[in-house]
Amino acid sequence: MKKFRRWQRILLFSLLCLTVLAPILFVSVGKFFIRFSVRGRKELISDLSTLRYRRDSVQLNAIEQEEGEGLKGPKLVVYDEKELDSRVSYSASEENNDSKKYGNVGEIDQVSKRSQRAGSMSIPFERTNHESREENQQIPQETVTSRSEAKGQSNQTTAQHDQNMRSPVRRFTDEKVKQMKDDLIRAKAYLSMTPPGSNSHLVKELRLRIKESERSVGAANKDSDLSRSALQKKRSLEVTLSKASHVFPDCSAMALKLRAMTYNAEEQVRAQKNQASYLVQLSGRTTPKGLHCLSMRLTAEYFALSPEERQLPNQQRVHDTDLYHYAVFSDNVLACAVVVNSTVSSAMEPEKIVFHVVTDSLNLPAISMWFLLNPPGKATIQIQSLVDFKGLSANYNSTLKQQNSRDSRYTSALNHLRFYLPDVFPQLNKIVLFDHDVVVQKDLAGLWSLNMKGKVIGAVDTCREGEPSFRRMDMLINFSDPFVIKRFDAKTCTWAFGMNLFDLQEWRRHKLTALYNKYLQLGYRRQLWKAGSLPLGWATFYNRTVILDRRWHKLGLGHEAGAGPDGVEQAAVLHYDGVMKPWLDIGIGRYKSFWSKYINYDHPYLQQCNIHE
Repeated sequence: MKKFRRWQRILLFSLLCLTVLAPILFVSVGKFFIRFSVRGRKELISDLSTLRYRRDSVQLNAIEQEEGEGLKGPKLVVYDEKELDSRVSYSASEENNDSKKYGNVGEIDQVSKRSQRAGSMSIPFERTNHESREENQQIPQETVTSRSEAKGQSNQTTAQHDQNMRSPVRRFTDEKVKQMKDDLIRAKAYLSMTPPGSNSHLVKELRLRIKESERSVGAANKDSDLSRSALQKKRSLEVTLSKASHVFPDCSAMALKLRAMTYNAEEQVRAQKNQASYLVQLSGRTTPKGLHCLSMRLTAEYFALSPEERQLPNQQRVHDTDLYHYAVFSDNVLACAVVVNSTVSSAMEPEKIVFHVVTDSLNLPAISMWFLLNPPGKATIQIQSLVDFKGLSANYNSTLKQQNSRDSRYTSALNHLRFYLPDVFPQLNKIVLFDHDVVVQKDLAGLWSLNMKGKVIGAVDTCREGEPSFRRMDMLINFSDPFVIKRFDAKTCTWAFGMNLFDLQEWRRHKLTALYNKYLQLGYRRQLWKAGSLPLGWATFYNRTVILDRRWHKLGLGHEAGAGPDGVEQAAVLHYDGVMKPWLDIGIGRYKSFWSKYINYDHPYLQQCNIHE
């Protein structure tokens, strides 16, 4: 009994060892066979390359046998390493063709053996190579030059041949995708031609095929994106379309239905474009949440200060006519900061700069607090509110609101304050006015020595067709009115606001503010010009404008078409005119960096309000 149990234990132990060792043995044997197969494959490739040279000798022997002893051997060309790559691709293609010609390796061996039995008529490849090398040493230099030219031509021919062979593949990579989309349109047209409420077998099949094909095509743009099942569904849809063509054989009805579908698609595209345009305009008129948060935080900090701490330094210099005076009218904290910082950092003599910032009473605390925390270096800054100017009476504000425009930019008092510059700055003789959507890249001291020739305003022209900022007088001014025709010429070159030099002495002498008020009132009585300050500016400063060099002022960085790369980095002032302002999400990305580099995004208030680059 004990022996039986002992043998039973030995048997169980042996089976356990066998189950453990068997997988290890199988894995090791499998690795051995894999290595052997890879090694055999490499040997097979080396044998094929050897057979390649053998086949060349066969072709040479065949030529010898046909033509006789008088035929010279082929002249061998010694290639450089650079030329070798171009020949390798061609040799590979020859090798593939030859392999098809001879069938398999066994046939190649038989051909090579028959060539070796040819006797004395056969010339070995190695010997021919040696003799031709001796002949090449005796060839004159001119012959070598002609051969190198021939080699270059053959290489170019080979490259062109390869390109021509590959070009059809590139050209028709999306042929099946386009065909499937066209078949989908046909299927929907057939489906719409069926009677309402029809539930026939063809209708069910069309609906099924349309659903399957739409899932298969998805967002595919080229044939390689399609799966095998997609190609099968494509064939199924073609069979269903063939059935539908027998049921609806009238081609005129099909053409009419496709025309109606095309019209509906165009109407949908037009509606989508109008909606997108409206949303872009709406986005341009709204204040981002981050800017609103920043204004609220700065306002709270400002009112926490005492009246003495709210005073800005060097206020005694704001009326010095020997300094360079710049002005910006805005209710945007970040926009004002960029205009001031870029102007001061680009100036050769920043201590001569005086900045006048005018805003509304709501944003005065926030802008004042920003420049108290971030003073503009050696420059002087003055911040004023609209309520500080008695010239802008309540009557004027109510007059502006009569403008037929929903855009607050056109009805804003800050937008029309530019026509009261002599009243806003009575002690100054010259001033440069910026829009708040500009960036200064160069020193502007050269503007102050510009000869104004008795004119009032200096500006860049906008009368070049094909540019995003192109304008004509008749685009914004109604030249069908007799009053307009008598006083203005529609072909007069237009100009732009954004960066303008004003001679305030000439302004006062011509009494242009009173002329502006006259035109403003006439515009309310009858439709003379569109809403906004630009057409009123063209009328008020008509024939009183000096055209500046375009390098002073680059326009169009806020338009969808863009300003183009020419002259952006060389311009003294970049103007983001248009809806796509750089502080908005819809701003043009390639131009944002010129604006954002003048903002310190590590500022704690910007971090707290989630304002990032």
